[in-house]
Amino acid sequence: MNGTVGGTIVFTTTLTPAESQFSSIEWKFGQKRIFFGYGTNTTAPEYEDRITLMSAGSLELRNLSLTDSGQYTVNMVTNAFLNGTTRLDVYVPISNVTINDNDTDLVEFNSSVRLSCSSSGSSPSFRWLNSSSEVTASDRVQLNDGGSTLTIVNVTRYDQGPFRCHVANPVSNGTSGPVNFIISYGPENTILSPLPQEHYEEGSDIILSCSAVSQPPAQLYWFMNGKQLNETGPDLKLLNIQTNQSGNYSCRAFNPNTLRYDTSQFSVLSVISGTSVTPSTNLPIEGNSVNLTCEAAGSVFSRMWMKDGSALNLSDNMNLYEQNSVLSFNTLDKRDSGEYSCRVSNPISAEVAQYTLAVNYGPENVQIKGPAEIQFGQTLTLSCSAESRPSASYKWALNGTLIEGQNSSLLTKAIRYLSDSGNYICHAVNFVTDRSSAATHRLSITGKLLLIKTPGCTAGCIVGIVLACLVILGGVCGGGYYILKRK
Repeated sequence: MNGTVGGTIVFTTTLTPAESQFSSIEWKFGQKRIFFGYGTNTTAPEYEDRITLMSAGSLELRNLSLTDSGQYTVNMVTNAFLNGTTRLDVYVPISNVTINDNDTDLVEFNSSVRLSCSSSGSSPSFRWLNSSSEVTASDRVQLNDGGSTLTIVNVTRYDQGPFRCHVANPVSNGTSGPVNFIISYGPENTILSPLPQEHYEEGSDIILSCSAVSQPPAQLYWFMNGKQLNETGPDLKLLNIQTNQSGNYSCRAFNPNTLRYDTSQFSVLSVISGTSVTPSTNLPIEGNSVNLTCEAAGSVFSRMWMKDGSALNLSDNMNLYEQNSVLSFNTLDKRDSGEYSCRVSNPISAEVAQYTLAVNYGPENVQIKGPAEIQFGQTLTLSCSAESRPSASYKWALNGTLIEGQNSSLLTKAIRYLSDSGNYICHAVNFVTDRSSAATHRLSITGKLLLIKTPGCTAGCIVGIVLACLVILGGVCGGGYYILKRK
């Protein structure tokens, strides 16, 4: 049974009228007798004027206090012995329910808030309401101190209330007054109306209004290409726009409480013209770097590079910079040669510029073709080749000595002397790359030598040499004969 401090409670028995004629009755509070009736009635002194025995042995207890809480027992004698027990809990009624908060001016997703509920009364239980819905614990909502403290982390606009605290115990209840939060949020969903075209052409009239979802209402500013215009507020009027007004326009909404921005934009475009691709050097050389720069007048939205008619796949030595306007080759390779195209476009126009990149390289892979053996009297023909752009120039050498008059890739020479054998060297030179390379070809001379002819010696010279050799030979033979004879 529940009772209220200062109130009255009646302990009612379950006797039927036929059983209500008892010879004695006793009521006890715990182990203490508080009332006894056997012919005459006796009441414990501290209960005088507080209890009254009623019909069927029921007992009324008045002016309740918290100390009256406990177990009560009745013992009765009728034609049999009867007894019963019950428990009484006495409570102070709930009153003065109030809410204390640490802050009511909040920013969505940034702020947290703590509400404390207090009241008078005993054994209170707490329940929180957001408008008419009960607040329960979640990832953002914490209930502490027996439910008397409500903490909301990272508030949202839906947490603005009104919040109330409902307090109850078994004999009473009470509800606090409402608490509302001012939660700043946004801006978001910034829109232009009427809905703007995706792009405007020169000569158009633009009359637009801008709005955003925001608390407090957002401040609205207008920008062109990132630069703030003089126009502020929700409306923008641009009449008969011209080329110098082309660019990206935007309405920017700003909330001074949340310090957040939101933007909606549209574009005024001019036609693409004057597209060109310019190299950083007119003599691209393998191993060096070069930049191809794609420039155009007008409203450039995108640049796309192609090579030899297909979309350009960047290799390890390529990079794109400055919104794809610069194609950079870190280290040129001869395979980078080809026709490069840059397509510049916006939603109302497009233009393509081309540039043929011819990478100068070499000479490399120098090769000599021709016989390795040849007979006296035949004509030697050797051909030299090299990979090079532009084509290489050639020089020939024999055994390290430059062969005069041989300045092409083809060497022809009559084989007349033993000195025509040895190492034939082809030197390939690229005067653009300032590089050279060489190859060596070994030639052997075969066949019977009938007459050794020294280059530059006349017929008389040859006869003289033969006669001198015979004289020397005769002297040697005579000397040998004289020595043998003396022995």
